[in-house]
Amino acid sequence: MRMVRNAGLALLLAALGCGRYSDFTLPAPAGSRAAVTWHWHPEPDPVLRPAPAGSWDSGDVLNPSVVFRSGTYFNFYSGFDGKTWHTGLATSTDGHTWTREGKGLSPNPATWEGDYIAANGSALVVNGEFWYWYQGGRLPRIGLARSADGRNWAKLAAPVLAPGPYGSWDERGVADPYVIRAGGVFYLYYLGQDRARRQRLGVAMSTDGERWTKLRSNPILETGARGEFDEGGLGEPAVWAAAGSYWMIYTGRDAKEHRRLGLARSPDGVRWRRLPGIIEGNQAWNSKVLCDPTVLRDAAGMRVWFGGGDVASPDENLHGAIGVAVLNPRF
Repeated sequence: MRMVRNAGLALLLAALGCGRYSDFTLPAPAGSRAAVTWHWHPEPDPVLRPAPAGSWDSGDVLNPSVVFRSGTYFNFYSGFDGKTWHTGLATSTDGHTWTREGKGLSPNPATWEGDYIAANGSALVVNGEFWYWYQGGRLPRIGLARSADGRNWAKLAAPVLAPGPYGSWDERGVADPYVIRAGGVFYLYYLGQDRARRQRLGVAMSTDGERWTKLRSNPILETGARGEFDEGGLGEPAVWAAAGSYWMIYTGRDAKEHRRLGLARSPDGVRWRRLPGIIEGNQAWNSKVLCDPTVLRDAAGMRVWFGGGDVASPDENLHGAIGVAVLNPRF
């Protein structure tokens, strides 16, 4: 939820707000709908910490996006150097012990990305290639980069998802992409921010991963009521299908900038209902912030890599590190 606040950019909104809208739902998920309770089992220590001083990721490491290809886990994560957010790569054979492979994406100030961020992204393996949707720009937008090896990237010249028109729920930025495929179609869940700085969640669909159509009835999930863990904003949705439903784990921010995770359920990927319970950090390193989930079903079960920190900051310098947990379903 690293949204850049710059009111001077409001004049750009009319030009950026053009887009396509329609009504849609996701394909019916496999299986019959069952009563499921998800139980959170985190490892106590981070699996990836900030690098030593002077490194590109010495400030924070957050926003993991983990995919599995040819026997290797690839973790495309966000690293902060004190000024700029970049995307780097770490690899692993077990999803727990990671080897840093270096920085892969940085923002280009000469383009729409600006100089602050090219990170906060979501990766998929598509036809054997890595596709990575990421956040960039002082007025946040979503771009797309592709790579054969996860190290050398080709970016599309223009963003693939832009803020909405004047007065819309996402007119002040779109961020935190999370992309899944269902029925051969891409679905992108994302954070949208309006002029009141409310941060809520929406969804868009695409047949090629580049040209997106937003759901006409967005947002799909509203902030919580006063006093609830997500009253200050929503972000970083991660979505999967199981037991005849779609499920979402997302970040909620309270009035004091503490962040925790919530769960929601949907029959069609569009109509969502919050589930009771809050997931919060239970160790010193993630005592103030639990955020940035990414979900992958593997031999260990439903695994979630996530970010955490011990400073309640809305954007950076959280002492951010990456942990891992298992979500166990109970029927």
